Amino acid sequence: MGGIGASGIILLVLIALLLFGPNKLPELGKAFGRTLREFKKGANDLMDDSKDRQANRVEVSSEEIQQPKTERRLPE
Repeated sequence: MGGIGASGIILLVLIALLLFGPNKLPELGKAFGRTLREFKKGANDLMDDSKDRQANRVEVSSEEIQQPKTERRLPE
């Protein structure tokens, strides 16, 4: 099962032309482009935030990890 071929794209364009008319298609294309641009910008911002968080992580030494926890006793 492959992707959409050339005939599928032509069929989609013809259906869109019939549904929206020739005057609305450029506006829809611009809106789609803006939406895609905003999505990519948001995804890049998330990736940058993730990289910043990883760079700012506090490193814990192995000695701190291996220290035994003190036992707590409940009052009798």
